[in-house]
Amino acid sequence: MEGTTQEIAGKNPCGVKPFYWKKGIDPKEGKRPPLIPNKKEVADGMEITWDVPVTMRDGVKVYVDIFRPEGATGKLPIIFTFSPYGKHGPKTFDIFPGADVPKGWVSKYTVWESIDPIPWTQKGYAVINGDSRGSWGSEGDLEIFSQQESRDGHDCIEWAGTLPWSNGKVGMIGVSYLSIVQWGIAAQNPPHLAAFVPWEGFTDFYRDYTHHGGIPETKFLHFTQWSCRAGVNMVEDLIANNKAHPLLDEYHRSKCVQDLSKITTPAYVVADWGDHGMHTRGTLNGYIGISSKDKWLEVHGRKKWRYFFEPESVRRQEAFFQKFLKGEASEIDTYPKVRIEIRDRAWVGEFRDEIEWPLSRTKFVKKYIDAGAGKLVETSPRDVTSISYDSEVQDSHAHFFLDFDQKTEFTGSMRLRLWVSTDLGEDMDIFVQLDKIDRDNKVTPYVAFSMIDDGPLGLGWLRVSHRDLDLAKSTIDRPFHKHDRRLLLRPNEIVPIDVEILPTSTLFHPGERLRVKVQGNDSFRHTTPDVVQFHEDSVNKGKHTIYSGSVYESYLVVPTIE
Repeated sequence: MEGTTQEIAGKNPCGVKPFYWKKGIDPKEGKRPPLIPNKKEVADGMEITWDVPVTMRDGVKVYVDIFRPEGATGKLPIIFTFSPYGKHGPKTFDIFPGADVPKGWVSKYTVWESIDPIPWTQKGYAVINGDSRGSWGSEGDLEIFSQQESRDGHDCIEWAGTLPWSNGKVGMIGVSYLSIVQWGIAAQNPPHLAAFVPWEGFTDFYRDYTHHGGIPETKFLHFTQWSCRAGVNMVEDLIANNKAHPLLDEYHRSKCVQDLSKITTPAYVVADWGDHGMHTRGTLNGYIGISSKDKWLEVHGRKKWRYFFEPESVRRQEAFFQKFLKGEASEIDTYPKVRIEIRDRAWVGEFRDEIEWPLSRTKFVKKYIDAGAGKLVETSPRDVTSISYDSEVQDSHAHFFLDFDQKTEFTGSMRLRLWVSTDLGEDMDIFVQLDKIDRDNKVTPYVAFSMIDDGPLGLGWLRVSHRDLDLAKSTIDRPFHKHDRRLLLRPNEIVPIDVEILPTSTLFHPGERLRVKVQGNDSFRHTTPDVVQFHEDSVNKGKHTIYSGSVYESYLVVPTIE
């Protein structure tokens, strides 16, 4: 069983106190097979070597499984994955019933959220899957999303790239955690890393994942902790550490690549519009931030796991690796540098080729809030009006509508400027949801959170005490908050705030409306387990009020594409 949370003298990897650990569960409880180093077998057209020890620069051994094409005699390119989920882990998507990955799409050899070795060995690649330091059978302590993990990934790639049967080129691929870790490893610039495919992985631990707008996430974090619980030694207590570090400090910075521009390796980056509060924001920032000369971006509006394994997606993955791992001509050179899906509704949208992201032809337009009328209008109202809601009552809210009389596309981030106050307490949690309302006055559904078909168009969050902006990094469409101090309120003090609405791409038709809903609790909730982010550690008290007009210029910046 898992142990009690504790600080351990000398084990403070990020240099900031406190840092909490707990005893990992016995790998046997997670049904990991007994560790038999270098156990070999031939099966399903593959030569498999289980639990190969790889020694890290500090002497710690991590264990990997190697899959090679049966009978291969030449030098092979290698595809490498690394995570604490367990390379022996679940081979089906039964725990996520809404994922829509058909049974039979992955074999029993598939690591969770990564490629199936059978078809890839048939294509002439070797596949190496590793259990990261401290997880399952690997030695050491498990620190989640850590710089140590990045260094270990570097060492694994250099070991793999110099194996006698390797062609010296190693690639990485994977979804979510297996994508996040790629950014960190690529920033280490291992010489044998030739290409990587970060398929939906955040790049900012605090802003993208654990503290949306400074509001702590309280549900999915527990799923991550459960997923990263097994190890022979100590595992990081992610829950305790995030509670102990509510502001963005060295603890959170230790989890992310601080300088994405260090990455120069060729990259095929994939994001989706509906992974709110998880990967959408960070994946797009990753694409923008890396210095890779050869890089592609694809953004879809579908379910990420199904999309990852779809035959067309696998074909594009192979075209990328064919060029950069095999050194062969492929159709990747004909691909657009950016390919995005313009959504109409769930499962309805058209992909369009672009040459850049973000789109330089975007016209950022302010739509002003008229709080009294509940509308978004073309010019700021002259008279001051306000609207209030009870922040402690579920779904008590204010909403504002923008009507469309012609076909309009919004693609990009949005910035919501509000003037707000609270009559009680010293802080406010603000939750924003965007919805498309059709001609029949019904909410248009969108695919979101990897598993659901009735999600929102967009989301945004802000804890008002975190409203302090980094002006050097903020833009007209994207506020960038520092999150390094709390600016508390006095009762009925009116302050301006800027809420980042996560990137989206949506088409509106004449007669449809955009609804902006503002409230004091999670505006979107769903019964699907372990998929939607929640924020139940609220600071709210009493009534929230939104002001507009005159000196209280409240507005939404929308990214119009012409």
